[in-house]
Amino acid sequence: MPAASLKVVSCAPQSPPFGRVLTAMATPFDAEGRVDLDGAARLAKALAASGSEALVVTGSTGEAPTLEDSERDELWRAVIESISIPVLAGSTSNDTAHSVVLTRRAEAAGAAGILAVTPYYNRPPQSGLKAHFSAIAGATSLPVILYDIPIRTGRKIASSTILALAHEVANIIGLKDAAGDAPATARLLAEAPAGFACYAGDDGMTLPLLSIGAVGLIGVATHWAGQEFAEMIDAFLAGDLATAQQLQRALLASIAFESSDDAPNPMPVKVMLGVMGLPGGPCRLPLGEGPADLAARAKAVLAELDVWREQRGNRG
Repeated sequence: MPAASLKVVSCAPQSPPFGRVLTAMATPFDAEGRVDLDGAARLAKALAASGSEALVVTGSTGEAPTLEDSERDELWRAVIESISIPVLAGSTSNDTAHSVVLTRRAEAAGAAGILAVTPYYNRPPQSGLKAHFSAIAGATSLPVILYDIPIRTGRKIASSTILALAHEVANIIGLKDAAGDAPATARLLAEAPAGFACYAGDDGMTLPLLSIGAVGLIGVATHWAGQEFAEMIDAFLAGDLATAQQLQRALLASIAFESSDDAPNPMPVKVMLGVMGLPGGPCRLPLGEGPADLAARAKAVLAELDVWREQRGNRG
């Protein structure tokens, strides 16, 4: 059978809670490392205009661990006031009591939802994780998306814990999955309640996770390739696997660029934003400055993407 005739039927929910392409937004800083609120509003508008259907503000890409509580408040309000798409707040840390306070402040600021990351460094047992997320969800009327990223946190949220929370806590409505275990996610989604939304938390896993029922992604490379991710998801949902695969291949350089050992996320994003003329600024320590050739790498990624866009446009 020719590749172009391959058709698939998606089992993803038809109405995901915050759309299908979300961006984990970088936090712009000025040259002295202060939060650039005007820059954050400008960046949010640019993302909303280039394919993002919602934004996550003050997540790990937003350098949340380096932000003061007052800076989070100011960022939430500045971004929420600047755009009409939903804003989810990264309002949690490895301290449950502090996370509860921040989550209440995020709701008061007008956030549309909460992204709740696994407590990092503490390495709590699964019983502690369940209690932690339950306390956060109990502190707000907003929908809560769990964020499972064991490479950064040192602790995996067990599928049994996610399922217990999804079935027992009404406003825990989804998962940002950056665990890198698609078979486990497939089993999880087979047992999750109806409407439980799984978002890819690793850009490169978007298409594989869509195939097992994910609804979209909370992305990083969506800062500069949001439209391509949207088109890939649309093609998959329309049953056009060949086009989805072509778009996935076109995004490989962007996915490889967004994080590496010598330049972990969000260092490449900040450099890319500068290349694109968008607010970004430096990363705060302990990230600091990236490799000297990072801007050249960013330009190469954009150039490759531009060539692909032109070729695709010429093909009609």
